[in-house]
Amino acid sequence: MKPIVVRKSRGLKGTITVPGDKSITHRAIILGSLARGTTTVTGYLPSEDCLNTASAFRLMGISIGKGKKAGDPLRIEGKGLRGLSEPPAVLDLGNSGTALRLLTGVLAGQDFFSAVTGDESLRCRPMRRVVDPLRRMGAEIRGRQDGNLAPLAVCGRRLKGISYALPVASAQVKSALLLAGLLADGRTVLAEPLPSRDHTERMFRGMGIPLEVNGKELSLEPPSEFSGREIEVPGDLSSAAFFIVAATIVKNSELVIRNVGINPTRTGLLDLLSEMGAEIRLENRREFNQEPVADLVVRSRLLKGIRIKPESVPRTIDEFPILCVAAAMAEGETVIRGAEELRVKESDRIRTISRELSKMGADIEELPDGLRIRGGRRLSGARCAGHGDHRIAMALAVAGLAARGETTVDGAEWIATSFPGFERLLKKVAQ
Repeated sequence: MKPIVVRKSRGLKGTITVPGDKSITHRAIILGSLARGTTTVTGYLPSEDCLNTASAFRLMGISIGKGKKAGDPLRIEGKGLRGLSEPPAVLDLGNSGTALRLLTGVLAGQDFFSAVTGDESLRCRPMRRVVDPLRRMGAEIRGRQDGNLAPLAVCGRRLKGISYALPVASAQVKSALLLAGLLADGRTVLAEPLPSRDHTERMFRGMGIPLEVNGKELSLEPPSEFSGREIEVPGDLSSAAFFIVAATIVKNSELVIRNVGINPTRTGLLDLLSEMGAEIRLENRREFNQEPVADLVVRSRLLKGIRIKPESVPRTIDEFPILCVAAAMAEGETVIRGAEELRVKESDRIRTISRELSKMGADIEELPDGLRIRGGRRLSGARCAGHGDHRIAMALAVAGLAARGETTVDGAEWIATSFPGFERLLKKVAQ
C-alpha cells in the first residue's frame, strides 16, 4: 500500500460518521456465536481484526454471513455455549490482541483442542495476564515462555469458577475471564483496581446473561443457555478521536461526527481534551443496546497543557497516540504518567510516538511510564513510520494536517485493521 501523504489543512468542515466500534463488534461476534439462535449485528466494523474473529468462529462451525448490499447486517447462527466444533486449522487472529485474549477464554472451556496465533506483532504481546487466571480455573494452555507468547495451544477442559483480583485494570483480561466463566462450574467473581471498558458487561445484560455489578466487583453465575439478539453497533470513539483532535488543532474547523459511542469507560479523551480547552459538544444523546450514543460537534480551539494522572489512563488507553498530537500543539507542558500499558500495545507506543513526533519538531521526553510533552512548537512535515501500529499511523497523519509542508506516513496498510477508509475520509473533510 502507498504511504499516506498529508499537507497542512485550511480547516476541517462537514458532517461524517466513523466505522462501528471495534470492541463491540468483536464481542457481538463472540457472544452471537455462543448464543442459541440468530444474532443480527448492524453497524458492525468490517475491519481486518473483526473479520479475523468471524473467520475463527466459521472454522469452529458457526455460520456467519451478510447480505449482498453495503450496510446489510451480519447474521450469526449461534449453536449455544457448547456448540462449537474443533477447528481443522490454527486460528489466525492477525493483529488483534482483543480477539486473541477473548478467544483464549472461550476456548479454554470447550471440549476440544485448538491453537491460536497472530502476526509477528501479536506474537510479541503478553498473554500471561490472561493465561495465569485461566489456569487457576482449570485451563490447560501451553505456549512460548510458559504461555506468555502466542502461538498458544489450548486443550479444552471443564472449568471452575474462581474469585480473582485483577492486578491491573484491563478490559481484555476481564472479558476473557467472564467468557470463560460462562463455561465454568460455579460462580466467577472478579475485582478490578480501576474501572475499565465495560462493553462486555453491557452486552451480557443485553443478552440476558445474569451478571451482577457491585462497584469494582463483578459476579457471574453461568447460564445454561442464552438467546441471540439484534445488536446495533455505535460508531467507534477511538476512531472518532482522530477527527476530534484534527478539528480541534486545525484552525477554522467545525466538524460534526454522528452516532458515536460515548460509553463512560471510554470517554477519557473527551474529558482530557475539555480540560485542555477543547470545544466538544454532545448532542442528540440516546442508546444503542445499552450503549450510550451521541452526535459530537467539534470546533477548533487553542489548547493548554495539563497533567494526566494514572487514574485517567484506563479510560483513554487507545487514544494516547492522538492525544500526544494534541499535546504537541498545546501551549505549555503536558505530562502523562502511569501509562506503562502503552509499551505492550501493537507497538511500544510511548517510544514510537515520541520518536515520530520528534521528527516533526515536537519536544517530547520519553518517561518509563509515560511522556512529557512541551507544546507550542511549530510542527514541520517529515517522513514518518507507523511501526506496524494503526493508531500511530493515523495520529501522525493528523499531525500532518497542522504541520508546515508535506508529511508522509509509511506503513499505512496497518490502518485497515481498525479503520478502513480512514485516508479517504480524512482528505474529504480536511480540504
